[in-house]
Amino acid sequence: MPLALLALAVGAFGIGTTEFVMMGLLPDVANDLRISIPTAGHLVSAYALGVVIGAPLLAAVTARMPRRTVLIGLMALFVAGNVLSAFAPDYHWLLAARFVSGLPHGAFFGVGAVVATTMVAPERKARSVSLMFLGLTVANVAGVPVATLMGQHLGWRATFLGVGAIGLAAIASLALLIPHDRTAAPETGLRGELAALKSLPVWLALGTTVAGFGALFAAYSYITPMLTDAAGYADSSVTLLLALFGVGATAGNLLGGRLADHSLRGTLFGGLVSLVAVLALFPVLMSTAWSAAVAVVLLGSAAFVTGSPLQLMVMEKASAAPSLASSANQAAFNLANAGGAWIGGVALAAGFGVTSPATAGAALAVLGLAVAGAAYAVDRRRTPVSGRERVVASHVPQDMEAVRY
Repeated sequence: MPLALLALAVGAFGIGTTEFVMMGLLPDVANDLRISIPTAGHLVSAYALGVVIGAPLLAAVTARMPRRTVLIGLMALFVAGNVLSAFAPDYHWLLAARFVSGLPHGAFFGVGAVVATTMVAPERKARSVSLMFLGLTVANVAGVPVATLMGQHLGWRATFLGVGAIGLAAIASLALLIPHDRTAAPETGLRGELAALKSLPVWLALGTTVAGFGALFAAYSYITPMLTDAAGYADSSVTLLLALFGVGATAGNLLGGRLADHSLRGTLFGGLVSLVAVLALFPVLMSTAWSAAVAVVLLGSAAFVTGSPLQLMVMEKASAAPSLASSANQAAFNLANAGGAWIGGVALAAGFGVTSPATAGAALAVLGLAVAGAAYAVDRRRTPVSGRERVVASHVPQDMEAVRY
C-alpha cells in the first residue's frame, strides 16, 4: 500500500474528529454562548447539512480540476471552517462556521476514494478505500475522546483550533505524498459526471447506503439509554463503551476492505446480513452488562464491514465518471444518519421499548439488502457479460477486448 494513503487517512481523521466531537462539547458550548442544549444541538445539524449540500456541489464545481488540487483545496476549506468556529463571537456565527466545516466533508471522501483506487492494483482497491476510512474510525477511538477532554479543560474553542492544526498537517501530507501523475483532471468533466447520475443502478447503490447505514444510526443514536436503562450501566461508563464501538468499527472497516477485494458483492451482502442479525439480537444482548458490551463491538464491526464495499459499489455503477457519484455517497451517509435517528426515535416514542430502535434498524438493514439486490439485478439485465468476464477483458490487449471467456 502506498504511503500516500496515509495523507488521505490524516484528512479523514481530522474530518471524523470535528464531525463527532460536537456531541461531547454541547454542554460547554451551550454554557459559554448562553443557549439551551437543544439549540446547541442545531450545530450538529448544521454540519450535516453542510455535508449533504457540499458533497455533490463541490464535486461538480471541481469536476475539471486535478484531483490532488481538489483534495488540498477541500482541506483548506475544512481548516477555515474550524478556525472560524474557534473564533465565532456568538451562536449564529458558530452555526455558519459549522456549516462551512461540513461542506468539504463529502467531497473529500468521495474524491479521496477515487484517488486511493488509482494508486493501487485492481485487486487492492477496496483495501485502499478502507485505509482512507481508517482515519474516520480511529477518530472515534482516539480523536473524539482526546478532543473532548481538550475542550473540557482548555475550552471548546481550543478543540477547534486543534482540529484546524490536524487539517494543516493533512494539507502538508497531501502536498508531499499524493503523486501528480495519478490525480490528473478527469476527461469527462461536469457533463460526464452528471450523466453518470442518470443511471438507475447508481441510485439504487446510493439507496443501499441510506438504508444500510440508516440501520446503524437508528440504533446507535439511542445507544446511551439502551446501555443505561436496559443493560444497567452507569452514565460514567458510556464513554468507554462508545470507544469499544470505535474499536469494532475500525476492525470491521479493515476486514471489509480485505474481503471486498476478493468478493465485493459477497462482502456487501454478508455485512448487511450480519447487521440484520446483530440488530435483531439487540433486545437479548442488552439484557446483561457483558453481552451489551459485546453487542456494541459487534454493531460497529457489522456496520463498517460494509463501508468500503458500499463506496466501491457506487463507484462501480458510475465507473465512467465516479467522482460525483462517490461524493454523493457521502451525502447518502449523512442522510442515513438523520433518517435512521428519526426512525429510531419514532419507535422509541411509540412506546415499543428502549431497545426498539435496534429492531427498527434491523428492518432498515433488510430494506438495504433488498435495494442492493435490485441494484445488481438491474445491472445484470443491462450488462449480460459477467463481472469475471469484465475483469478478464480489462486485462487483455485492446484489440482483444471483444473476446469473451
